[in-house]
Amino acid sequence: MNTLFRNRAFLIITGSDLLQNLAIWIRNMAILYYIMDQTQGNPVAISLITVLEYAPIFIFSIIGGALADRWNPKRTMIVGDILSALSIVIIMGILNSGYWQVLYTATLVSSIVSQFSQPSSVKMVRRNVKKENVQSAIAVTQSANSLFLILGPIVGTFIYTAMGIQTSMTVLLILFIASAILLTFLPKDHAKRETGTSLFADIKEGWQYVAQSRSLRMLGLVFGCVGLSAGLINPLAIFLVTERLGLEQNALQFLSGASGLGLLIGGGIAAAVSNKLNQTKTLMIGLLCLAVTMLGEVLSSWLWLTMVLTFLSSISLAFINIIISSYMVSRIHEHVIGRVNGTIMPLFMGTMLIGSSLAGVIMNQTSLIFVYVISVIIMLLSMIPGLRVQFNDHEAAAESGEQVGTKEVLSN
Repeated sequence: MNTLFRNRAFLIITGSDLLQNLAIWIRNMAILYYIMDQTQGNPVAISLITVLEYAPIFIFSIIGGALADRWNPKRTMIVGDILSALSIVIIMGILNSGYWQVLYTATLVSSIVSQFSQPSSVKMVRRNVKKENVQSAIAVTQSANSLFLILGPIVGTFIYTAMGIQTSMTVLLILFIASAILLTFLPKDHAKRETGTSLFADIKEGWQYVAQSRSLRMLGLVFGCVGLSAGLINPLAIFLVTERLGLEQNALQFLSGASGLGLLIGGGIAAAVSNKLNQTKTLMIGLLCLAVTMLGEVLSSWLWLTMVLTFLSSISLAFINIIISSYMVSRIHEHVIGRVNGTIMPLFMGTMLIGSSLAGVIMNQTSLIFVYVISVIIMLLSMIPGLRVQFNDHEAAAESGEQVGTKEVLSN
């Protein structure tokens, strides 16, 4: 761990991620409140924000992953922050003319840019952090980011309510510029990149890499099951408060706080012990605990018990995220890491959105408990492909070695 905190590249990437996370939360809260004020709480106008946050994941994630493998990752991240800052400047100018709808553009641009910056960030971690420190690095990053699940809404709400939308946009501008400046201190990237192939050929190679690896195929199934399971219950969390606990809607903040605290503490524990854990067993136990705690949440009729179960559920989720993310960073060959992330990660978001779209319909026809039971069953089913993911170094090496030969010139 001491070696990790002496790694300048890791500290810079983590610092940039924290600045961007703070910016995203300020953006989310400011735009949410401002559009609610402008539309008197129109649910269609408000739900459009979520659509604009997630739609670019399907459109740009595969392209962004491929371009991350072709472009200089350091330069890509810096340009992304600069483009985000420029979009905020334009939006601030248009807002002064009274066209508040332009705020949707801020959400869309930020979401699109992240599809290019995030794979580049993963690539820089892969390149600058030693393999034995990857799990700890991901755990530390996740813990730091989880802190914003607790502090983000508070900071974003305070800035908007105290100083308004223009000040919120100004803070966003400052944070993106600060992140871009910080990234300039990353080590220079001297890796050679392939330029003689088309973008589609690169994307196709990423798909082939995933198709030829049983572990990646199984990991994709795990992502799909977990995403569908989470999507079914995430929109219904408010009903745990109003229907099962009989409380007012604003009590949902207690569950959100418990979830953020669980992710924070879970990430911290994982950072300390992750290198000593059996990854397959940890993944299985994490998925099982997540299923059990989800079932307990919907059966509970006491707020304190629901909060404890939510806390434990988030700790389990933290370990699952770290095990899977560390595999994605350390076991995938560097020259295709962007494309593989761009192929697999949308499976989680896609199935989650499918689950979210079905959740209300199923609940209306059945009950809240029935939806949660379906979600728990799907989570348990994710353990089947999870058992077939090969985490051992020699097994992973054997898999990747079969796939790299044709384009070994892309690696360092």
